[in-house]
Amino acid sequence: YARTKSILRKEKPSSGNRGESLLPSEKQMIIDLEKYQAIISQAAEEMNPSVIANYVFNLAKTFNSFYSEHSIANAETATKKQLRLLIAGMTANTIKSGMELLGIRVPERM
Repeated sequence: YARTKSILRKEKPSSGNRGESLLPSEKQMIIDLEKYQAIISQAAEEMNPSVIANYVFNLAKTFNSFYSEHSIANAETATKKQLRLLIAGMTANTIKSGMELLGIRVPERM
């Protein structure tokens, strides 16, 4: 979470051209983020908060790999940069939300 917030302090996402195709890791991040609502429902149905904890942990690992593999600030195009900034923002919001559901506060900075 703190890593994504640091990225977003340096760069601000904006809407842009949506015409470029997604790389597999970009697509995977979006797919993983889309699962959040289903994970919350599953955790509630099973009365099992570890479902949320595992999801948040795996999301953080996936984002770390994504960030290591693809530059955000020096993306190939302005459109890719905006897409990656949006992915980073959505990841930060999802991690923070999941951790709050578990009663854990997340640091804004490290």
